[in-house]
Amino acid sequence: MGNRKVKPQGIAHILKISKGSTFAVLHEHLEMKKLLPKWVRRLLTPEGKQQRIDDLNRCLVIIKRDKSEFLRQYVTMDETWIHHCTSESKRQSSEWTGSGESRPKRPKTQQSAGKVMTSVFWDSLGIIFINYLEKCKTINSDYYCELLGN
Repeated sequence: MGNRKVKPQGIAHILKISKGSTFAVLHEHLEMKKLLPKWVRRLLTPEGKQQRIDDLNRCLVIIKRDKSEFLRQYVTMDETWIHHCTSESKRQSSEWTGSGESRPKRPKTQQSAGKVMTSVFWDSLGIIFINYLEKCKTINSDYYCELLGN
């Protein structure tokens, strides 16, 4: 339990038992499974956690008072890559064919001409603002300050 990243082969070697037996003990008897860790941007400090709790409590007070007004004022955003040309995946372009029919033909697609990072802001009524990041620019606090006019 001290090293949860150890591989079953390592346990088998240490205990001098087969890999199959190690696997059986781990999965069937101890009911353990190996999972990938969930990715998070950063682990919050206790102060940061408390700040989030305080902010959410203030939002809950406003929501309980007037939900539609809260939603009207609430703005959120996200960033995403927009490809200049997005082609269908193999799965998306698959078609049902009858017995004896030839395989459907699809032209070979070319790589996208490029992509651009896009910041999208929206509220309860829809999209408010879209910004396309210039080449060689980085999304950081200066970028957001410039976008928000600070």
